[in-house]
Amino acid sequence: MDFNYIENLQNGVILKDVRNFELPHIFDCGQCFRWNREKNGNYIGTAFGKVIEVEKKEDDVFIYNTCEKDFKEIWCEYFDLYRDYGEIKHILGKDPILKKAVGFGGGIRLLKQEPFELIVSFIISANNRIPMIKKAIENISKRWGETLEFKDRVYYAFPKLDRLKEATLEEMEACGTGFRAKYIVDTISKIYNNGTKSGESYHEEYDIDWIRMQEDEACHKELQKFMGIGPKVADCIMLFSMQKYSAFPVDVWVKRAMNHFYLAPDVSLKKIRDFGVDKFGKLSGFAQQYLFYYARENNIKI
Repeated sequence: MDFNYIENLQNGVILKDVRNFELPHIFDCGQCFRWNREKNGNYIGTAFGKVIEVEKKEDDVFIYNTCEKDFKEIWCEYFDLYRDYGEIKHILGKDPILKKAVGFGGGIRLLKQEPFELIVSFIISANNRIPMIKKAIENISKRWGETLEFKDRVYYAFPKLDRLKEATLEEMEACGTGFRAKYIVDTISKIYNNGTKSGESYHEEYDIDWIRMQEDEACHKELQKFMGIGPKVADCIMLFSMQKYSAFPVDVWVKRAMNHFYLAPDVSLKKIRDFGVDKFGKLSGFAQQYLFYYARENNIKI
């Protein structure tokens, strides 16, 4: 466990002596889209139908707009606080190349996010820029999600499946999803119906819970049966919401990092992924995040 104990606040909790927890490393490493940095350096975000604010003061982490019960039932798992990231960093740091990236992004933690939200979010992320991704997800949440209030501001929870199934193609396009709207509407329909059509039997390949229970490579393959989900997006969904830590998403920054440190520039994305999974094994996803953050923050070129 990467903190010592909890203290209660009037409207939150304090995690004392937290290790391996830096706000920019966690929220700005490409794994989430519903968190925003405030002027004071705190981050406010929504997850699991709630809005919270996170602040770090020296070695203590303050989580506002929550309680000890919610922390134990939601946020401790969400922030993966039961895991010893010091051990992960020690193992990955044995690679002299990766050691530099691990040291640079040493406060990264892999969030355990909600799979349905991540499926929709990362379909939107394909060939897209982060500000546009965040805006589209916010528009979807504003249109179909529940209203949340915090500090006299209005936030929106990501919509539940039974609400989002009502979205038409035109409405989804109006949220700024572009060509991805048809993928999202089709995927939502398949998930809602679990592949069931009139006169046909249940198809488990569209059941998120079933997909999540599969072995890593099978999970990777099954996710790609949805429209708009390719190998990279499938890896992101697996890693950031399904606890499949051998996943190794290869985007432009990871490609640059792998080309820069390990491989020739002309190596294909699939070969980069295969190399990463083979080299880092069950810790591939953690290695990917350290490499991504290091490459992007240092603007690594091939």
